[in-house]
Amino acid sequence: MKKLARYLKPFTKTLLVALVLLFIQATLDLNLPNMMSNIVNTGIQQGGITEAAPKAISQDAFSLLSYFMPEQDRTFAESLYLSADELTGSDREEFLSEWPNAETIPTLYLSEQTLSDKDTFSRLEQIFSRSTYAAMNFMQSNASREQSENPMGGDTESKTVDISGLSEFLPMMSMIPQEMLQSSIDLASKMDDSITSQTASVFVKSFYVQLGADTDAIQTRYILSEGGIMLLLSLGLMGCSVLVGLCASRVGAGVSRDLRSSVFRKVSSFTNAEFDHFSTASLITRSTNDINQVQMLIIMGLRIVCYAPIIAIGGTVMALRKSSGMAWILALAVILLLGVIITIVSIAMPRFKRMQPLVDRLNLVSRENLSGMMVIRAFSTQKFEEDRFDKANKDLTANTLFVNRVMVTMMPMMMLIMNITTLLILWFGGHQISDMAMQVGDMMAFVQYSMQIIFSFLMISMMFIMIPRAAVSADRIAELLESECTINDPASPKHFENGHAKGVVKFENVCFAYPNADENVLENISFTALPGQTTAFIGSTGSGKSTLINLIPRFYDVTKGKITIDGIDLRELSQHELRENIGYVPQKGLLLSGDIRSNIGYGVENASDEQLNKAASTAQASEFISTLPDGLDTNIAQGGTNVSGGQRQRLSIARALAKNAPIYIFDDSFSALDFKTDAKLRAALKQDTADATVLLVAQRVSTIMHAEQIIVLDEGKIVGIGTHQQLLDTCDAYREIAESQLSKEELA
Repeated sequence: MKKLARYLKPFTKTLLVALVLLFIQATLDLNLPNMMSNIVNTGIQQGGITEAAPKAISQDAFSLLSYFMPEQDRTFAESLYLSADELTGSDREEFLSEWPNAETIPTLYLSEQTLSDKDTFSRLEQIFSRSTYAAMNFMQSNASREQSENPMGGDTESKTVDISGLSEFLPMMSMIPQEMLQSSIDLASKMDDSITSQTASVFVKSFYVQLGADTDAIQTRYILSEGGIMLLLSLGLMGCSVLVGLCASRVGAGVSRDLRSSVFRKVSSFTNAEFDHFSTASLITRSTNDINQVQMLIIMGLRIVCYAPIIAIGGTVMALRKSSGMAWILALAVILLLGVIITIVSIAMPRFKRMQPLVDRLNLVSRENLSGMMVIRAFSTQKFEEDRFDKANKDLTANTLFVNRVMVTMMPMMMLIMNITTLLILWFGGHQISDMAMQVGDMMAFVQYSMQIIFSFLMISMMFIMIPRAAVSADRIAELLESECTINDPASPKHFENGHAKGVVKFENVCFAYPNADENVLENISFTALPGQTTAFIGSTGSGKSTLINLIPRFYDVTKGKITIDGIDLRELSQHELRENIGYVPQKGLLLSGDIRSNIGYGVENASDEQLNKAASTAQASEFISTLPDGLDTNIAQGGTNVSGGQRQRLSIARALAKNAPIYIFDDSFSALDFKTDAKLRAALKQDTADATVLLVAQRVSTIMHAEQIIVLDEGKIVGIGTHQQLLDTCDAYREIAESQLSKEELA
């Protein structure tokens, strides 16, 4: 994977934007459970009361709570509360509109300055939190008294406390021993702030009810406000998710585009030696399926690999803030998750590595079946090919099923761990709520954070499905891109005069052996082919004719000796300039999808109809082209399968002639032509290539008998050079070939 990392460099800015958006998305996601906790704890249980110190309180209520405050705290609180009786004019009217009963009940209030001073108000909230909890504890410890004796009667754990009888109860407070009060005060000082503040909020709501405040409106405003914020967070979360998906898709598509481009350029530079190493089926798989695997990894990885750890770490931190006492549940869940993931991945990893080679094999068999369908039908081997395909298909299917069956067990295991974790949280969280060590909303948030942590591990486990296969694919792509071409351009190439060769081709003691071969295919080949002449090659099958002429366009490089054109070693020329000066017709005429016009003019930029028609006429293709309804615009199927073999060969010859090159190579390019067409084509070639060097490989003596120079090959060696008549007199191998094809009259 690291070898392909450079392809991410052009998308650095997009990646940074995606990472920022992921961080924002994770932050929003982690805040949603906390907002839900606030709605439950504050909006529902506390009636929307957010402050632990009342903004306004009756004189009697303040006096009661002051008994549960240490002297220093009591003095501090008394210094902050002002008497509502001192308000006059519009200030009093505004105050009474919010607190209607303050007109008949002596009331204290906090100034705006005190409310805006965060440090002061925070200390005041701590004082009231502890004092109200101490008061609640004191009342609960004396709950065995008769209900009539409890002036703050009712359920002390309800959302409000009845404080209507405070005025009668206050004289009794001075009679209670300080030791009884102090024990409640000490207990309150040891309690968690979240618990004491919740108790304080219950009292604050009761104080507000006493003063006639609209507490239902307070609760509604709080819930709507928090709910609105949650809605905005959710919309922001959705927006970030969409933008991250867009960024990830752009990066993934861009990288795959660049990879395909690099692979195509690399394969285009391959010589026959590289094609011998990488099969065509493997090259197709690497440029399609393998790159798709890398693309999917980038898209999913950017969204999951970066996002899941943020959620896992952030969720753990947020959960522990809600309750550190249940951290062991999270630790247990994570240990179980890691155990499941490691076990499953270790089992599936070897099979993941086998996946792509099996896809290669299936593609190879499929491609051979499709391209060789006529041969298969001719020999009635359909059953054999079906069995061959069936084996490749079953091997891939079995491997895929094994991997899927192993990986599919991950989800049920994850769900089991998630459900067990939820049960443990509810069980132990319920006990903590019962002991007043935790709030209901906090437990609900803890459950959600736990689910986020588990799902983050689930997302990471999904990546373990993709990463091994994508890693294998990336290695296969990197292997292709890093493969060294055996034929390369020189650092400082030489050039033909005006970029156009004269056409003098010379072989000097050329030897050649295929890569990893033990013996040479060609031995000490030496000859010179001159412009205006035809140099023909003939010999038995396997004598090295095609191999020899494939050395001229540098499809292979010589093992020993050298080949020169106009005195310049081929290895000192750039491949482009060399091949621009050669018109090449391969042994198998191959046409490209398009039309006749594009195929004939393939090697000539902006070729005119006159050039194309002239090349077609010389190649004896004009006759059949003229019979077609669309002429040069007639569609050609891939590989030229909609034309005959002879037509395909003539169009291939026309394509080479359209280049008007100084050197022409015909590799047994007349084999599909009848004798009449062959003769007419050779006559036309003689006229149109009068100044060019023609190198011609043929199996038929009649095709080459008029060549100025005929080279006879046998087992990779030259056994005769000369004209037709000279070779009949001096070369036994040539005479045997000629006598097997021509009558005595034709030989004479």
